[in-house]
Amino acid sequence: MTTSAPPTPTSPLRAWSAVFAASLSIFCAITSELMPVGLLRPMGADLEVSDGTAGLMMTVPGLVAAVSAPLVTVATGRVDRRLTLCLLIALMAVANLAVAVAPNFPVVLAARVLTGVSVGGFWAIVGGLAMRLVPEHQVGRAMAVIFGGTSAASVLGVPAGTLIGEVSGWRAAFAAVGGLALLTLLALSLLLPPLPPRRAVTFAELPSLLRRHAGVRAGVIVTFLLVTGQFTAYTFVRPVLQDVSGVAAGLISPLLLGYGLAGLAGNFLSGTREARRTLLVISLALTAVLPLLALLAHPVAGGVLVVLWGLAFGGVSVSVQNWMNQTAPESVEAASSLMVSMFCLAIAAGAVIGGFAVDGIAVGAAPAAGAVLTLLAAVTILVTRRARSGRAESAQVGRNRDTLQGEDPARV
Repeated sequence: MTTSAPPTPTSPLRAWSAVFAASLSIFCAITSELMPVGLLRPMGADLEVSDGTAGLMMTVPGLVAAVSAPLVTVATGRVDRRLTLCLLIALMAVANLAVAVAPNFPVVLAARVLTGVSVGGFWAIVGGLAMRLVPEHQVGRAMAVIFGGTSAASVLGVPAGTLIGEVSGWRAAFAAVGGLALLTLLALSLLLPPLPPRRAVTFAELPSLLRRHAGVRAGVIVTFLLVTGQFTAYTFVRPVLQDVSGVAAGLISPLLLGYGLAGLAGNFLSGTREARRTLLVISLALTAVLPLLALLAHPVAGGVLVVLWGLAFGGVSVSVQNWMNQTAPESVEAASSLMVSMFCLAIAAGAVIGGFAVDGIAVGAAPAAGAVLTLLAAVTILVTRRARSGRAESAQVGRNRDTLQGEDPARV
């Protein structure tokens, strides 16, 4: 069995500069993936497709990322991680610039395929980066900083993209994120130290890890349910806020900014806490908030609920990564690739489920359906926790029995 690799020797300043570069890269990746959320309706109108069909701009990269996460992890197993991350962020730049000049919806979807390849591979590798950059006692803080880029994408990336789209058109928004990806490429190449691979992952290891490791298996299931529920609702947050809550179009960007700020706070609140308990709280909070978005038809209520929503979901990315790090420290990249694959598949599944709900029932059906899935995530966490506690209790009883059997009968 291998153990988590010690950090790559470097100065503290260089190490934390690399951590912040990784955070910027996650910011860029998540902004690229989620950009259509704030621009869904104007993009759909310009490309002459319905809201439900426009949701494919989330579905396609999600499906591709689900496949590319394990594929890229295995295929680049013997390549320096700095070089791999730089190549993936360069591909992200190409994908966003291609969307910016796409003449029609099929070309947009083709470019979003490249986004999926980049995001899936990038996230699977960067998840275990903190352990290689900083000492063990700083890993939790470094994880929170790196995955703070996810919440910052909601705070700055998606709202800024939405604002650029409203002022200059959605093509300008994608061009801007493409330029940001090029700047991120420069930061990674200058600030990351050499990161030679220390343990190559094989295709055979991935299903084997799922079969033999109950903790990884439970984490993958919880990730799928929780993230599918989230994106069943979040993919259509703009139509929900406009059509259900009655929020004016000009207020969508400020509300998404509030969502992101709350999410950033949620990320740092969750980053150093025990993953299983944190995810249970998150699942229950989302189960409470999402149905209210479908029921309370008032702009103020919609705004408050969106902020609470962001606070709850902000801790998910760092918590599911912490789950894998804590559960399988000997196989972090393999476990991370499985988690990222399921996370991305869940984004796609959520967009599909939400699309059917919106087109087949009503806009408000999307957050209601999402709440059902987050409730199932909470139930799964409770069941697996109870099972784990039962196994621990049985093991303790067995140890006590062995101890008694080994003692002097006169003393027993």
